[in-house]
Amino acid sequence: MSAADEARDRVQRLLVTGDTRLKNGVAPEKVRESYEQALAVAREAGLEDAVRPLVEIRLADLERIGGATRAAPRGER
Repeated sequence: MSAADEARDRVQRLLVTGDTRLKNGVAPEKVRESYEQALAVAREAGLEDAVRPLVEIRLADLERIGGATRAAPRGER
């Protein structure tokens, strides 16, 4: 499997993890974290242009349902 294929698989797993967390009522910060990790992996693999719209839609949905808060940086919790 090529590095690009591995990155695509990882992005897909992170998006599904975020979707599952959202469906199961996990803290919005954890959902957001999964989506942002997917975007970071995509960026590193040169796939950001293809993945960003998917992540933006999910983040907008998260905000719409009340999960707009971002995780506090360490030390601010």
